Order: sequence, then C-alpha cells, then structure tokens
Amino acid sequence: MQDGKTPISRRRFLQTSMAAAAVGAGLQSPLVKGLVPRVQAAGSRPDQGEITSHFTACDMCFNRCGMIARKQNGVIKKLDPNPKCLKSRGMICARGNAAVKHIYNPDRLKYPLMRKGKRGEGNWERVSWEEALDYTAEQLMDIAEKHTRCGVMFTPGVDSQARFVQQFADVFGSYNITNHESLCLLSRNRAYLDTFGEVPYPDVLHSRYIIIAGANPLEAFITPDTTDLIEAKKNGCRIVVLDPRFTRTAALAHEWHQIRPGTDMAFFLALCHVIVKGERFCCPDKTFGYDKFVEHVAKYTPEWAEKECGIPARDISRIAHEITEAAPRAMVYPGRRTSDYEDSTQIRRAMAITNVLLDNWDRPGGLLASREVGVRSPFYHIPWYDDNPFDRVEAGKASGLFDDIGSFQLMREAVISGEPYPIRGWFSFKTNFMQTAPDRQKTIRMLDNIDFFVNIDIFMSDTAWFADVVLPGNSFLERKDPVHPLQGSSACACAFIRDPVVEDMFESRPPFWILQELSKRMGFGESFDFTIEEYRKKQVEGLDGALEIMHRDGIYFNPSKVYGIYAGSPLKTLSGVKEIYNQRYERSGDDPMPVYRRPSNPPEGQFRLVVGRTAFFTQSRTNNELLTEFMEENTLHMHPESAERLGLKNNDLVEVASRAGKDRLRLEIDEGIEKRTVYMATGFGSLSPQMSLVYKKGASIAEILEDTHDEITGNAAMHETLVSVRKVS
Repeated sequence: MQDGKTPISRRRFLQTSMAAAAVGAGLQSPLVKGLVPRVQAAGSRPDQGEITSHFTACDMCFNRCGMIARKQNGVIKKLDPNPKCLKSRGMICARGNAAVKHIYNPDRLKYPLMRKGKRGEGNWERVSWEEALDYTAEQLMDIAEKHTRCGVMFTPGVDSQARFVQQFADVFGSYNITNHESLCLLSRNRAYLDTFGEVPYPDVLHSRYIIIAGANPLEAFITPDTTDLIEAKKNGCRIVVLDPRFTRTAALAHEWHQIRPGTDMAFFLALCHVIVKGERFCCPDKTFGYDKFVEHVAKYTPEWAEKECGIPARDISRIAHEITEAAPRAMVYPGRRTSDYEDSTQIRRAMAITNVLLDNWDRPGGLLASREVGVRSPFYHIPWYDDNPFDRVEAGKASGLFDDIGSFQLMREAVISGEPYPIRGWFSFKTNFMQTAPDRQKTIRMLDNIDFFVNIDIFMSDTAWFADVVLPGNSFLERKDPVHPLQGSSACACAFIRDPVVEDMFESRPPFWILQELSKRMGFGESFDFTIEEYRKKQVEGLDGALEIMHRDGIYFNPSKVYGIYAGSPLKTLSGVKEIYNQRYERSGDDPMPVYRRPSNPPEGQFRLVVGRTAFFTQSRTNNELLTEFMEENTLHMHPESAERLGLKNNDLVEVASRAGKDRLRLEIDEGIEKRTVYMATGFGSLSPQMSLVYKKGASIAEILEDTHDEITGNAAMHETLVSVRKVS
C-alpha cells in the first residue's frame, strides 16, 4: 500500500454493496431520496413483490455485454450477466454491476434546461419539452438558412441510437459528423485497413504467442479479449508486453519490457528485420511490396533498435524467433486506443506488417476478418441541398481522413478559423469532448464561434455545462433500441436488442423520440415516421426467427464462418493482397512503408505525459458512486528517482503544466513507470458542479494535453505532450 492511499476494506466494500442493494430495492437514503420511484414511506417495510427478469445489454462501455436485469416493486434490484452471451463469456465487470447507480443517480438530468446566462456560468431555466424542442428546431433551421446545412456539426456518441443521430444529420443535410472514435482509434483502423483491407479481430483464445504493445486489456476491458487472454495463458500462450508502465497486463505477462515512449516502431521494424533476414516468412507471393520491404528494413537491426527503444538486441532477436516458431497462431495484438503520436498510423502499420510476416490473417490464433452477422441497415433517402459546400469542413487536412468520421480536432480548428466555411451550430449526443479532447481551452474558444449548441445526455457533463439547451436522454435500462450487431472474434457474431426494464424516469426521453419530434418541426418528419419495432423488422429481414431468439435468450448468434473467410478471394486492398508497400500512401505523398522518426526526449525537468484507462471507468463516465469508491480521484504517477530529484513525496499536491494548460492533483510514487514519463487516468477534474463526485477532484487530461494529431488520420496524438511538475503549497 502506498503512503497516503486509502485501501478499500471489506467493511467499506460491503457498505457500498449494501448501498447498491438499497438503491435497487427502492430504500430511501440521503443520496437517493426522491430519486427511485415507488419507494415506501419512511419507517415502513416494503412489500416483497415478485422478482422479474429482463434481458438487456450493458451500456457502461462499448462492449455491450449481455445482462439480465432483476426487477422488484418497479425498480431494478440487481444486474446479472447473461450466461448465453458468448462475447462477454457470460460475465459482467465492475462497471456493468454499477449500472444500477447509472440509472438511479442523484445527478441525473431530470428535465429540459435552457441557458440564461453566459456559457459555463450554470444559470439554467427549466422549460417544457415543447419549448425546448421548438427553440432547438428554430435555431438549427436559422443556422441552415444563414450558413447552409453544413453550418451545423453533429457529434453522436458510441450508442445503439447514435445511428439515428447520423440519419438525422444526413437528412438535415450536414456532412460535418464526427465522434469520439476520432480521438482514440482511427490510426489503428487506418493502418490495418491499408494493410489487410479491413480492421481485424484478434483470435486471442487460440493464439500461442502474443505481443502487446501499449495496450492494456486487463484494465481497459475489451470482450472477449480480456477473458480470453487469461485463458490463453493457461493454455500455454506466451505473452510479451511492451509498455513504459508496469500495467495489470504487464503483471500477467511472461515478460515485460519497459520500452521508451514513442519507440514502438523501432522495435517492430527490427523484429521484421530478423524475420525476413532469416527467411522465416513463407508466403511473400500473398503480399504486395515484399522485396522492397526487405531492402527497407535492412538498416533496422536489433542493435540499432536497442539504442532507440532500450530493449536488448538479444531479446529482440529471441522474440522474433519465438513468435515465428509459434506462427501462424501468433500475433501482435492490434489494441484499441491508438491515439499516441503524430505518426501513430505508421507505428500501427509497422505492427500490421509484422502480422503479415506471421502469415496469421484469417487463421486460428491470428487476426480474423469480420464475420457475417446478417443485420441490415435500413435504407433512408438523403436529400440534396444545392447551396451546400462540396465537402466536409476538414476535408483534405489529413491524407487518410475517414469520410464518415473525420477529426474532431481538425473540425474544431475549422470552426475557430471559419475556413473554408463557417460552422455556427453544434448538435451533440452522448459525447464529452470538454473532458476527453486535448486542449480544453481550445474547445471553449471554439464555442465563441458557435451560435447555438444543443446537448443530449443523461448527466450534466462538462460538455453539456456549456450548451444552450440541454435535453435529458434516458438510460439504456429505460429504452427500446434497434437491433445492434456485434463481432466477438472467434467467440461469436451476434446481435441483441434492448427493451425498457423500467419506465422513463423524470422527464427523460429516448434520443429517437427527440429526433422524431425535431424532424417534424423541421420539415422532414417522414424520414423518422416509423417505430423501433418496424425498424427492427427491416434490420433482420432474411434472419428468420432472429427477433424471437433475442427476446427468448437476450442475444442472437449467426453460426457464420470463422476462419478462411477470404480463402480464394481477393482482399479489399488496391492490390487484392496484403499491402506491405502501400500504393495509396505513395500517391498521397506519405511514406508507403513505415519510416522511423526518433521521438523528442523531454528536456531536463520535464516529462512525457501518457494517459490511459482504468478497470473502473470508461473515458469520462466517472460520476458513479459505486465506482468512485475504488478511485475517488486520479493521481500523477512518477518514478521515485524523478520525484526525489524534484523534492516531491508521495501524496504531495502538484501542479502539472504544459503549453496547453495546467491542473492540480496528488502525486503517486510508482516504481513501475519509466523515469522520464508521468501518467494520469482520464475522467476527473470536472468543470460541471452537477458531476458532483468528480467536480474539481484530481485533474483533467483535457486541460493539459496539447492539440496534436496523427498526420495521416487526424486522430488525436495524446502522448506528444511534455509537462513540468512542481509542488503546490
């Protein structure tokens, strides 16, 4: 136990669990009084009504694990895993268990609000839904008339109803749609798309050798990879972790190498050097550019890489031999959040090419193609508006920009500059860029150019706090959702639905209903003239009995082909094979093969700031009483030798400052972190007082991270920031 850290005792844990049960059973307490419906009068004993079970799927992160909600006397008493959900291996994590506090949270938005003072002052007026919707429709149409339909940007979150926000934006006529993915994983997606033709799913369970670089799946849970990683190790799979921090995943590994931040490409190019030099690669005919790559990596020797990344040359050579011995049931784990550096796409390309050399594509224990789920996307008509600009506002600002997602940071820059055309409106659903996007002050400056901002969420997030209209969305336990397809690696290809477990609380409404009402007011109501039931039926046309199975089991599995999906078929690349040498990159002026660039070393007295996830929270969704019991605020992790040089001790209050901003939090001495690196978790230091559990608790990464991005995709580059640290009296 670190000095100054409060452990969670069994007593405290039980108190938390009892508090959760009290919420579920409808008992009154200072935190939930007046919140949970149908509570009993004070001092009376609640009726022991029948417990009913309801299938649903978790929404506490993107994994969508299967759940069974247990309801008694009109309230949710408990959430259990759905044992039939293969993607989550019949389990739910701490976040899923805490979802009961997501719905019965005293900080929930309860009714529509309109801002009356300056943005960020917190001067709100309660209004009716009629007033809020009329005003929102009027403001959006006014911007469309003055600045074209593309004068409004849309930011839908990761949610089953986000597809309706996308549809609303398309029918309204705006191309300017982006989401949270532009902060976290586009560089990985780009790299693998440009190498294999699609983004793969790692078959962790059946692998015999896995290199994990920078990813931390035992804390940043991803199903089924997290559970499969543990099973794979039991089955003899060797796990090698490269990370500047000694993470939970590193603790599980057979070997952990404390790689210098930003030097991953050096390691993988050297690994490739050993593989091709030893002619251990057996199918160069299935690739494009193999001969050029052999010449390209000739200079990237293990001895050279040792000087760059700090990993001994003998270990690089040994790992290269070990992983090729295990191939094709071996992999470099693709990871998920890859928003690290300005050359992140090229770093991930080096990892993807290593997987090419392992010949693991579309094979057991390697990287798998998308499986057939069979869920359709119903057609809808997208109107043409003659006065609209030709393209997205940030088009052409990154060579590998995704047309359907773009880049929030590049879009923000365009809003501030007004070029190439003005954006004066913002429609946000379940995104919190004020807490997750680098350089929060720049996001606040962006709002100086926004005439109208409407936000739909379940809480008054930092982003909602700066809106003009805040609309209370309902929780996933109160909603009827469309069919949602999921990929689960070799575990499954599946789909699920959600039906309301309880009625809408307070005046909250589902996003679909809000969009229906707005579309009626804005003249395109026919585009949303359907019910969720009708939409579901169109989604599963051709899947006989799928809806009945989902209602019966909570999930539907398509027994589709797992391996050999591309057997005898070309890949979705320009050449039709795995592209080591990328032709599109060459045409756009980017390096067709990864070229190593040495990252800058922090000058004396400064550190490279790295960020990451914990097992308790998803991004900024930290305002949950059952989860903040485990982590009440974030801390700054620093190596003891570095702290000693600065005269710092464990639990000191320190100021962390960069060129973007500064914030304060407690210091945590950590022997497992690289000496020139500091780390802090996401989701704290909230600006919104209505996020009461994390308001001004710890520090926000958004306040400190500088506005840098991946050169090819516009993906955020969250590990380029250098900071100074000083003690605060």
